Amino acid sequence: MLLARALRAAAALRPPLRRPPRRLLSSSFPRALLPPPGAAPPLARSLWQLGGGWRTALLRPRRGSAGGVSCGCGGLHTEGDKAFAQFLTDEIKEERKIQKHKSLPKVSGGWELEVHGTEAKLVRKVAGEKITVTFNINNSIPPSADEETQEEQKPDEQEPDLTSTPNFVVEVIKDDTKQTLVLDCHYPEDEVGHEGEEESDIFTIREVSFQPTGESDWKDTNYTLNTDSLDWALYDHLMDFLADRGVDNTFADELIELSTALEHQEYIKFLEDLKTFVKCQ
Repeated sequence: MLLARALRAAAALRPPLRRPPRRLLSSSFPRALLPPPGAAPPLARSLWQLGGGWRTALLRPRRGSAGGVSCGCGGLHTEGDKAFAQFLTDEIKEERKIQKHKSLPKVSGGWELEVHGTEAKLVRKVAGEKITVTFNINNSIPPSADEETQEEQKPDEQEPDLTSTPNFVVEVIKDDTKQTLVLDCHYPEDEVGHEGEEESDIFTIREVSFQPTGESDWKDTNYTLNTDSLDWALYDHLMDFLADRGVDNTFADELIELSTALEHQEYIKFLEDLKTFVKCQ
């Protein structure tokens, strides 16, 4: 009995556990204060903006338990679906307003662009060599644009733009060889967006390997060189090798612009597909 009473007393004194706040998709509206105990749940939720600003926040109706509505298509349609479709319509309209590029920007230096959904490929041919740069915009928004940035930001400061900084793979193929030199590159978070540092590379080489030319599946049994413990002189020569073939800081900056435009374009397309899926036809 004494042990049970002690446990109950300790539980009463312990402060209640708090769930960590859910990540809000940013808003151009001020953050709402938490409602007092017993108050009705909030009626709004916000979305991130992208590109020129943050993904626009629009009011969302309170969740309800409205019954299904029957129609000729045979699918389930509720009042919630109707409100969801209207929300998506407004969101698409706002995203198109802040869209910087109606068409994808070009990369200078004679690069030809191929796009397959979220994957893009840049191809350039120089003096018996074919250079290919491939990247995918999925999960390419860096975490530095997350809620941590929001907490540090002052109320009167302009919200930073979201930029897409994908990992990219450079393949160099020579006409007279059966091997392809493959360089896996990425953007370090502490280097992106820094200006006035002419000698600082905004991208780095992470891994280097040889792969058979013409084969889509690379072999894990081929030796892969990790640059973390690489001699600095060898690493500098590899960076110069890429720069001589057009993959330098200027290219890396233009790739960020291209990737950001493609990510925003695919985001809007996703919203349109989602609206079509939800909306009663």
